[in-house]
Amino acid sequence: MEKIIQTPRLTLRPIRETDIETTYAYTGDLEGTRYMVFLPHNTPDEARKFLREAAQEWAKPHPGYFEFAVLLQGKHIGGVALTPCEEDGTGELGWILQRAHWGKGYATEAAQALVGFAREVGLQKLIAHCDHRNTGSYRVMEHLGMALEKTGVRPYQEAGAPVPEYQYALTL
Repeated sequence: MEKIIQTPRLTLRPIRETDIETTYAYTGDLEGTRYMVFLPHNTPDEARKFLREAAQEWAKPHPGYFEFAVLLQGKHIGGVALTPCEEDGTGELGWILQRAHWGKGYATEAAQALVGFAREVGLQKLIAHCDHRNTGSYRVMEHLGMALEKTGVRPYQEAGAPVPEYQYALTL
């Protein structure tokens, strides 16, 4: 499957194994990933494994998740993902950008494009999670029209222990 999504400023395309250098620039950044559950990647090999798995997923007739590279004027600046949960029509959104591109609306723009894609693949609800300290992330959720649905706890790498987490939701 090959899916390209255009927004006013961005191009979203399936992430590729050849994106290793630019992917590791954000997935290996300790400050940029401090509130992420499954990051940072500690080595380029960890990032390479992630890219290989994402590429294999895209090659399936019905991928279990969709990992997109976010391109700004052709330059790979981050990633955005949609993971459908087929049992109940819910999908989960996620995003990450290189820190140099934070605060410019790119995460919101890329995630909004995936809201449209989620409708295309038949999802009825989207959720997104974030560490309660990650104000930038939950502001993206609010800009998407998502509302705080519940709070919980989850182990985040940076904290080394479970911390409060927000779950936002949007009915499509």
